[in-house]
Amino acid sequence: MSTAEATPPSPIHAVTVFAGAREATAPEMNTLARDFGVALARRGITLVYGGSRLGLMGAVAQGAIDAGGATVGIIPEHLAAHEIAHTGLTELVFVDTLAQRKALMSQRCDAFVALPGGAGTLDELFDEWTNQQLALHTKPIGLLGTEFWQPLIQMVDHMVAHGFVRQEDRDSLIVVDDPDELLDQLAQWRPQRPRWCPAPQSAEQDKD
Repeated sequence: MSTAEATPPSPIHAVTVFAGAREATAPEMNTLARDFGVALARRGITLVYGGSRLGLMGAVAQGAIDAGGATVGIIPEHLAAHEIAHTGLTELVFVDTLAQRKALMSQRCDAFVALPGGAGTLDELFDEWTNQQLALHTKPIGLLGTEFWQPLIQMVDHMVAHGFVRQEDRDSLIVVDDPDELLDQLAQWRPQRPRWCPAPQSAEQDKD
């Protein structure tokens, strides 16, 4: 029996969001971030994120706050002045390093969602996607905003075609435009086979 068949969907109580600390040049991306925060609050899901009040990070947090949701921000002390820590959160945690921030954000959630962002967002996303492939966690990963993420997905498909990424790992990424659809799919997700686990044999192979 495969891992996917054996593991039932898990309830989502908290979602860690990776997002840019700058506003997008396309206003709809800022709106999408706020709408996702609202969707989390409406479902009683705690937002865990990088703690800033700026950019898309601030938009998703403010959406959750305005809708009455629980919010947890985790920010390094040396970035608090630059990213400007959000003081209206349910909980604001200060850490020493970016590595500590990522570790705590990973521990305190049941799923990850990447909104549009820059290098830091990609770093966080790829870190958790790699951990998922190695079965260091079995939490779903979603990307919200198909137009923004399409070039990245094309690059991932390119890596699949050249044998560096498994198709099942590419397929594990949930890429949609609607916040509620994303949350529905996160709740139904099942983990893929770990990278170093051999593929299950078919019934015909077992007879050989």
